[in-house]
Amino acid sequence: MLDDHSRLARAVHQPALVRLHRALSRLQSVLTVMNTGAHPDDEINGMLAALRFAYGMRVVVACSTRGEGGQNALGPERGGVLGVLRTAEMEEAARRIDVDVAWLGHGPDDPVHDFGFSKNGDDTLRRWGEERIVERLVRAYRKYQPDIVIPTFLDVPGQHGHHRAMTRAAEKAFVMAADPTAFPEHAKLGLQPWQISKFYLPAWSGAGYAYDDEAPPPPETLSLQVAGRDDVTGLAYRQLGEWSRAAHASQGMGVWRDNPVDRWSLHLKLRAGGPAEPESDIRNHLPTNLADLAATSGLAGAAAAALREAQEHIGTAIAAFPNRERIGRELAQAAHLIEEAKKNSDDERSDQIVHRLDRKLREIDAVLFELQAHARAVFKGACHPGAKVALDVHIHASGLKDITVVPRLPIGMDAVERLSGAGHVEYAITIPKSVSHTGNYPEAFDPIGGNGEVGVIVSAQVGERTIRVDLDPEEPLRIDPSQSLVLDPITVIRKIGDDASSIWIKAVGAEPEGWQAPDGWTVRKDCADWIIDLPQQASAGVSTLVPFVDGRPASQVQTIAYPHIRPTSFVTPAELKILTLDVALPESARIGYIGGGSDNVGAHMRRLGLDVTDLGEAELKAGSLSEYTTIVVGIFAFGLRRDLKAATTRLHRFVEGGGHLVTLYHRPTDAWDPDHTPPRRLAIGTPSLRWRVTDPSAPVTVLQPESPLLTYPNRIEPADWQGWDKERGLYFASDYDPAYEELLSLSDPGESPLKGSLVSARIGRGRHTHVALVLHHQIDKLVPGAFRLLANLVQPA
Repeated sequence: MLDDHSRLARAVHQPALVRLHRALSRLQSVLTVMNTGAHPDDEINGMLAALRFAYGMRVVVACSTRGEGGQNALGPERGGVLGVLRTAEMEEAARRIDVDVAWLGHGPDDPVHDFGFSKNGDDTLRRWGEERIVERLVRAYRKYQPDIVIPTFLDVPGQHGHHRAMTRAAEKAFVMAADPTAFPEHAKLGLQPWQISKFYLPAWSGAGYAYDDEAPPPPETLSLQVAGRDDVTGLAYRQLGEWSRAAHASQGMGVWRDNPVDRWSLHLKLRAGGPAEPESDIRNHLPTNLADLAATSGLAGAAAAALREAQEHIGTAIAAFPNRERIGRELAQAAHLIEEAKKNSDDERSDQIVHRLDRKLREIDAVLFELQAHARAVFKGACHPGAKVALDVHIHASGLKDITVVPRLPIGMDAVERLSGAGHVEYAITIPKSVSHTGNYPEAFDPIGGNGEVGVIVSAQVGERTIRVDLDPEEPLRIDPSQSLVLDPITVIRKIGDDASSIWIKAVGAEPEGWQAPDGWTVRKDCADWIIDLPQQASAGVSTLVPFVDGRPASQVQTIAYPHIRPTSFVTPAELKILTLDVALPESARIGYIGGGSDNVGAHMRRLGLDVTDLGEAELKAGSLSEYTTIVVGIFAFGLRRDLKAATTRLHRFVEGGGHLVTLYHRPTDAWDPDHTPPRRLAIGTPSLRWRVTDPSAPVTVLQPESPLLTYPNRIEPADWQGWDKERGLYFASDYDPAYEELLSLSDPGESPLKGSLVSARIGRGRHTHVALVLHHQIDKLVPGAFRLLANLVQPA
């Protein structure tokens, strides 16, 4: 539940006049455009802002994955929990420009997921299942009924394989969505074949610091150029789009653009019922508003006249802003005329117009409610199977009559009204014991409302019209486990040859009633702690111990809260993982760790038994760096910590004086200056697609087999490169001072070898080693070889 300050802040940042203006702007058009992409942040935000606010179109973003295989510039979340964070970011980005989101993939357990960078569309479609992703797109087309579909990227070599796969699937689904024989099972979902009118491709290259389109873009057939600026903010639409993109903060998105030009080049590839020819307007050959709909749909007589008159009233209402009384009167009349047109429409044409009229009525109801009412719904109490929670609804509506409030609940969940007064009603809701926990990944987002499994249906009388809105609660109802268990630690590293000492574990938040442990392991209680007794000869590998709570495997509920998103949570199994491996540690190593918050390397080094100190601003500014034999800089840290950038000269002196500086992978955009950030020139390759190895099993050739970094204290063997996850590395060094020695050579199948994944230089009495291998990810995945290599890399110079 929001606290008072958060509730006040949300209200102040969503002024009533802005809400009303945005709601009115939806009424300008009867068209829907869908933008398809593979990841949160793939959407063309500036263009979508223009289509939504300047043209009044309904905009839908169809996204195939949650971005769980990507990077995170904010914190340590990766994998499934990163997918939850990026889902919340996508919803916030959509909220800022008032667009829908249709999710096609549902997290890492779904075949359609972000499995990491792909250089090949064919491989992506094999992994996702081509028929599966096409079916999901066809389903989205039939549900949202877009008139226009625009993929963000081109299907060309040099582009991300996920992007290529989505563009290819979007075009195939364009044809199949209109075919009654394609996926007839959709009829059981109430979906019918739908003919999209136009399919555009971007007529610009997707090349940049990440991608390298090898083929030129198709010729421009439409210049989508918008005159003027957004009425509410005064921003150009590209700038407004950047405000939307800034919600993707985990990806470092959102930049200020001086003198932006609101122009986008498009290529019309497919057009239903006509040739794909050059156009002057994206709305050519389409009904723009209700009056156009009356003229083009074949309606005759009363229905067509009613739509033309309704459009006049809508135009008058928009022009009357901010006169609330005039707006309400005009829209009530427009709604009445639209209802009359529905009654008199030709059944043969109904599939082409009724969904547009229903959408317009819903949008009008939203405006009428905004004009007359202020409402909020709040859940109180812990939500878990078997719990009782309160739903508190407050409505202040002087202009509404006959107000009714009905909770929208899933089957099996009941609500009992227990308190009712002027503008206030409270319900008691019982959550069945057998109910499933809320999933980590919502299926859709609608800026008008109706999100989540539970909401509030408000009906009221405005003049002669009964309006109906589906009110979202301040925070969605999430049914989580009744008890959340946090284990400390959650990961233990045990070296083969160490004494078989016991492991002490703290259980926080819930009390395990028992454990599932491998054969030969015992778990016992000692006061407030749990003690794990290991067998004398524990075998190498990962062992998983599972605590039980309430007769089932325990779960941990992790809250994800950043200032730019609405708080959400992630439910994951509460498990203890113990990695037993053959590893030696370098003697006398004293390590200073400079983290940017985007990896867990410091914690893993401690678990390994290394002497590690976190270096903060004070230590970097004035501390004695000579106390350390090795300083490790975490991923992205130069871009995330200004104090680190300011300490560059001190780090260079540390190396010259005999220290070992180890920099983990950085992007060119992470304040990495090739000539000044490292002790000697070292440039990071762009576009990154050309300087990465995405196959985690790609063969590794050791170029300097006797290098101390590969022989001490552990001799790195072929087995150490086995079991890697997701990819080998990215943002390899591309150009560097001759002092740097290339230690490894590797490549994806069929590509030229890359030698910038691990380079090291003797500088003065010290050493600088740059690591573009994704070691941080491999040690999170408890890959033994990654720990052995890390132990070598942190040795004194």
